[in-house]
Amino acid sequence: MKVLSVAIPCYNSAEYMERAINSLLSGGQDIEIIIVNDGSKDKTLEIARQYEKKYPDIVKAIDKPNGGHGDAVNAGLSSATGEYFKVVDSDDWVDSEVLKDIIRFLKDILSKGTELDLLISNYIYDKLYEGKQKTVSYESALPQNRIFTWSEIGHFRYSQNILMHSVIYRTAVLKECGLQLPKHTFYVDNIFVFKPLPYIKSLYYMNVDFYHYFIGREDQSVNEKVMMSRIDQQVRVNKLMIDYLDGSHKADKKCRKYMEKYLNMITIVSSAYLIKIGTKESLKKRDELWDYLKKNDHKLYDDMRYDFVGRMLNVNNWFGRKCVQSGYKVCQRIFKFN
Repeated sequence: MKVLSVAIPCYNSAEYMERAINSLLSGGQDIEIIIVNDGSKDKTLEIARQYEKKYPDIVKAIDKPNGGHGDAVNAGLSSATGEYFKVVDSDDWVDSEVLKDIIRFLKDILSKGTELDLLISNYIYDKLYEGKQKTVSYESALPQNRIFTWSEIGHFRYSQNILMHSVIYRTAVLKECGLQLPKHTFYVDNIFVFKPLPYIKSLYYMNVDFYHYFIGREDQSVNEKVMMSRIDQQVRVNKLMIDYLDGSHKADKKCRKYMEKYLNMITIVSSAYLIKIGTKESLKKRDELWDYLKKNDHKLYDDMRYDFVGRMLNVNNWFGRKCVQSGYKVCQRIFKFN
């Protein structure tokens, strides 16, 4: 039995994917590394096949037509045999020594028959080209070194949202919630984290710096110019998250509250970029996004729309939009998100 399945979605990743793969090999026979070639046009598949041949009991190569990042994650999840599941993007990597500790912990959990739905760890923004790093930890928000429930979580700052980089889900939970990410859509990592949350009953936080999130390529999806060019995909993900929140009323109250906070952050990001684009069309899309929220959850709309940030995001004069853009730049410097 594999303890952990790790999917690596790859599209034209030949130049850097080996760092991601090599960082996971320390998991040995307890890990399943699923390299998903998403219709690449370079040597990605060739490299994946080489690793599969060299490590036949650890590495599995999947070749599929291009369907985008989310579809590659879907393929990895469908093929996963491990008790737990994680996604590592092909330009990122993990700390190999921390991986050993995580697998030891998960093996112990499984041997005792203890139920654990979600393991959370820290991640690092790695701006290699600038020689800068920023660690995101959850020590002020989550209990440490014990299994806990949603009722025990503390306050999450906006810089502490639980992202794809920080989660390892029990595979059965992802399948139970019917997780299926949309094709040809960027930013679906938010859905990957968001949709399963109401199904999570038990959590554990390891205060270790595990995941290295690379920031710096000009073609990267989180690059500011790229995000602006793909704003329709960001808005699509935003609306899907509104839909999934609408179905979470039976979730634990603190889970629901956290999901509302997460959705608020994503809506702020979407609105800020639409304002930054600054065309009549983009401002119309901002209004449509907020109207969509209002239609689906009027109370949450009022909570978000009429706080200070919500008011600023919906100002329709030059001064208001300038304030939003200035605020965005300040947040960018503080949180180092792209």
